[in-house]
This record gives sequence, C-alpha cells and structure tokens, in this order.
Amino acid sequence: MIMELPRLWLALAGIVTYYITRTVYRLYFHPLSKIPGPKLTVITNLYELYYDVILGGRFLFQIEKMHQRYGPIVRINNREVHVSDPSFYDEIYASSSRKRDRDNDAYAAFSLPYATIGTMGHEHHRFRRSLLSDFFSKRSVLALSPFVEERVAKLMERFEGFHKDGKAVNLSNAFAALTSDVITHYCYGKTWHFLEDEAFRSDIHKSTDENSSFAHINRFFPFVPETLRKVPPWVMSLVFPGKTAVFEFQESFLQLISASMQSGEKVSDKGGRAIFKKLSDPGLPEKERSLRRIEDEVFTLLGAGTETTASTLMLMVYHTAQDRSIVEKLRAELKQLMPTPTSTPTWTELEKLPYLTAVINESLRLSYGIIMRLPRVAPTETLQYKDYVLPPGTPMSTSTWFVHRDPAIFPDPDRFDPERWIQAAARGENLSRYLVSFMRGSRACVGMNLAYSELYLTTAHLVRRFDFELYDTRPEDVRITRDKIIPHAEKGMMRLKAKVTGMVEE
Repeated sequence: MIMELPRLWLALAGIVTYYITRTVYRLYFHPLSKIPGPKLTVITNLYELYYDVILGGRFLFQIEKMHQRYGPIVRINNREVHVSDPSFYDEIYASSSRKRDRDNDAYAAFSLPYATIGTMGHEHHRFRRSLLSDFFSKRSVLALSPFVEERVAKLMERFEGFHKDGKAVNLSNAFAALTSDVITHYCYGKTWHFLEDEAFRSDIHKSTDENSSFAHINRFFPFVPETLRKVPPWVMSLVFPGKTAVFEFQESFLQLISASMQSGEKVSDKGGRAIFKKLSDPGLPEKERSLRRIEDEVFTLLGAGTETTASTLMLMVYHTAQDRSIVEKLRAELKQLMPTPTSTPTWTELEKLPYLTAVINESLRLSYGIIMRLPRVAPTETLQYKDYVLPPGTPMSTSTWFVHRDPAIFPDPDRFDPERWIQAAARGENLSRYLVSFMRGSRACVGMNLAYSELYLTTAHLVRRFDFELYDTRPEDVRITRDKIIPHAEKGMMRLKAKVTGMVEE
C-alpha cells in the first residue's frame, strides 16, 4: 500500500501537468489564440455544457453577450469561431463551388448521422442531396400544388367550424397538422389526416418536440440517443407513459419504411412522388439504402417539413392579429387576385404580390427557422475575417438569430414590420439576401420551395377569409428564450391560441 502511494501521486501529477499544458497551449499557442473571447470557454467546454444542458438551451444568448463585449468575431470554445457579421455569412455557408464540410460535434445534436443533414463530407453530402433535390424542385412542388390546396381548404373548413361554435383554436397544433399532412404525403405518398383530428393532434409535432428537447444532451453525450434507439418502443412507453402516442407513431412509421424496402420495387425517374421509394431503390449502393439510413432521412424530412413552416404561420397570425392595419392592407391586395373569399389563386400568382411577400418574409425573419448554430468547416481553404486568419479545418458558425436581428439591416428588429421589405425594394435594396431561415450555400434547406408554397397559400386564404383574436396567449408564450435546434419559449415550444372572430363576406 505504501509503495502504491508514489504511483498515485505520480498519476495525479501527470493529470495536472496535462491539463496545465493543454490550457497554456489553448490560450497562447493555438492557431486561434489571437481571436478574442472569454478564456473560460476556451479552457473547458463545461461552461457551454452548463448553459445548454443544465439550463436548457441558453448558450446562444451567452454568445450574444460575448459579441457585445468582444466584437463581431469571437472564439466561443477551444476550436470554434462565431462571427456576427451578415457580410461574412456567404463565406461560412459558401456555394457548392467551394468545399464546406459539417462539424461532427455540432451535428450530433440531431442524432441523425445517416441523414443528409448529418452527412459530414462535402461530396458525400452532395450525392445524398441529389437524391432529394428533384422531389423539392419548384417544378415538383407545383405538381403537388393540388394536394397542398386541398389540405389548405380543409384547414379553412375547420376554421369555419371554430367560428360557428365560438371555440378557441390551438393554432400551433392546427398549422402543424397542416404541414404534417403535406410532408407525410410527400414522403410516403399518403397522408395521416392530422387535420381531421378534432384537436389537430400531430404525432410528428409531438415527436419533434420530444426530440428537440434532447438536442444538447445528444451533442455532449452522443451515446445517449444511440443507446435509446436499442430500447423497444413498448419499454419506452412503460417508462414514459405520457409519450406513448409518440413512440407508437415512430414505430408505425418505421414499419412502413421496412415494408417499403422489402417490396423491392425499383424506382424509375418518372416513378411516383414518394421519397421512400427513391431512397430504397435497389439501384442505389447498398449502404445508401440501409434501413437506418432511410429512417434517419425520413424523420429529418418529417420534422423539418412540419415545424419551420408551422411556426412561421403561427407567428404571422400572432403579429397580424394585433395590428389591424397590416390585415387591412394585405386583404386589399389579396382582393385583386381573390375577388371572393373562396377564390383559389395559385402559388405562382400569389408570390407576385409584394405586400403578401413582405408579410411572409417578416414572419420568416422572426420565426428564424433552425436557430442553433450549424458550423461549417473549410477543409482546404484559409479564410480571413478582417485581421483574423481562420486556418483550414476551423469550425465557423453564425445563427439566424444574429443575422435576422442585426439592427444595421433590420432597425428595431423585434418589431413586426412588413413595410421594411417594401421600402427596401423601393430603394433598390435586396433585403432578401439577409433572410436566411432556410440557410444558404451548398447545404441550404432542400425543402424551401415546399415551405413557400404552404406559406403563400395558407396566409392568403387565412387573411382573405378570417379575422382572429388572440386567446389565452401571453407574449412569453412566443418569446424565444431557448435554443433547442428550433426556437423555444421559456416553457417549451412556442404556442398560440386564438378565436376566429369574423368571416369576411366579400
């Protein structure tokens, strides 16, 4: 025992020496050592873990404070640089002609390593994205328009019922039911009819809520989601009885994926629109059509296709319901294209309306899309921001939170102001280049055309036909205070309830 004590002290001395040496290197000799930022975040990632895991998605707002203190470029941890300057956005999120990889540490938050969004390498990502691109091209989305229009019409029918009964409607659920119906049809060629559910229950919406709440745990402890994947759904239902519906939905969808793969049907270029069939095409390399690969891809599409558009529509109603002048101006513009409340304009006609576009852009700006920073790595390119050199392999990031709230571009950024888009256009300014809800570059959101189709059609019919009044909703219900990949309010996902107080007669 006495002989073992020197060994113990020697081991402890070695550990202490290692951490001291590492700290000195990180602070003074690391290639990023000249970039300003707090020393504590460079020394240890426990600071970030505390704000994101313990406090629940608050590190983003600490980064905001860092920029206020240190300036537009900050070294936010040992290896990553964050830039709050919209003019540098296209350097980080560059076009496909410039190679950009994803940073594995950050994307562990999604726990979807086999999906396109979780693909690290530039060329591998390009291949996987190419499998989806045609499905989400504007041509393909236009071909799907009759189905989107039918689902929007169903939502309007439900709103008529709420007006007749005088009941409040949970708009968070209603819009998620709409977008869930559309994206399930797109992915599998059938819909789950969430809009027909009395309470607009969308299992995708619930599933996304559950998964996003684990985002930062996944990022710091990636073994957790991989371990949970191995637990049978019925066991998870016993442990978490309140989430049984979510587990049942996930299991049923996985069974559909498996059945689709087992059918072995080869997909032609002119074959159906179900994305499933394309991903399980026997003509693809075997590793690209594994069950896990398809699971990850489809669940990514379901979540992304539901939440971003639904939250944008929700915030559009939240803001316009409190400003009658916006509703009246938008309705007057819509009447030119929709002479009656039940007129059925096309998406291509609606997107030409400047004020409608301004309202949608402003709704996108304040809903942010994915709010979490998504670092990119230039594997072979040395970048420079002002006097600071960023060597190849450096994870670089920003967030829609910083671009959409830059007061130099969007004065009074918390104010919902569609006029800012109209005035910018009159001055010849392209304000849309700073709208990055769907990101930009080679890894921009593949589904943005589908999202725009839903946004234009739903907003137009909604404003042309109904008046809303907020009900049992407080500002803190939609005030963003947490980063859980998507924006969260203090008590969870943003929520909005309203009453349909009027129907437009002419």
